[in-house]
Amino acid sequence: MEMFQVRYVLAAARLLNFTRAAAQCNVSQPALTKAIKTLEAELGAPLFHREGKKILLSDFGRTLLPHLQLILNETEATRTLADNFRLLNNVPVRLGVMSTIGPVRLSRFLAKFQTDHHGVEVAVTEASAEDLKSRLESAELDLAVLNVLDNQRGVFTVHNLYRERYVVIFPPDHRLANLTAIKLCDLSGEPYVDRLSCEMREMVMAVCAANNVTLYARFRSEREDWVQAMVLARIGFAFMPECSVTLPELLQRPLVEPEVSRTISILSIPGRPYSPATAAMLRAAKSFQWPG
Repeated sequence: MEMFQVRYVLAAARLLNFTRAAAQCNVSQPALTKAIKTLEAELGAPLFHREGKKILLSDFGRTLLPHLQLILNETEATRTLADNFRLLNNVPVRLGVMSTIGPVRLSRFLAKFQTDHHGVEVAVTEASAEDLKSRLESAELDLAVLNVLDNQRGVFTVHNLYRERYVVIFPPDHRLANLTAIKLCDLSGEPYVDRLSCEMREMVMAVCAANNVTLYARFRSEREDWVQAMVLARIGFAFMPECSVTLPELLQRPLVEPEVSRTISILSIPGRPYSPATAAMLRAAKSFQWPG
């Protein structure tokens, strides 16, 4: 039994006309008829009764038809899987990541994704939240991981991945080192290292102002590594998302009263077709067991 014979039989059973079935299968009518007769001889029973130009399914044909349809469906599904696997390894995923997101949690996800989808290329672009949104809209990126902040669920499809608290970081010999949590009022007048690239900077500053907390910035930087290095050099403390702290020598304590946190999400464009690789990454991000 050949797959072309299966297709011919199914077309003939659907149309009950060999001529129209042959046209639908893009073959000549004699070729289709010969293929079906060859299959009937192989199976040992007729699939159709011929009444001139009119054909009817035999009892044997009606019995066999669901099995032939299943064979065709399975074959097409297998071909689709093979095509998708080929495309999966040929089209890289263009992933944008907000520059203030720490690498720890995201690197664990990417490592598992690479293990589960061996051969898929991932091109990571690091930028600000606004830049990533713009590149996503203009199709320069396939997906973006960031803190949405404003409600843009009409523009983007947003799937939340994890929530992380803001912490206070300082050197090991800082006067607040013995505290298990830091209240905002504990920090008033303390030397401060300002993270200029923080997407929540204005909100944090507004919270400080509302609580009459005075901060004196002794150093400002858009680079996360410089901020942490300056804190370790005892220039001042800094506010950071808990997963963004990379220097193990730094102490970090949760910020309480008030607590500040952010939600990291993965964004895509509604209705935009995905490559198989992008679709695989989006599924993986949604099903990954993100800590917290």
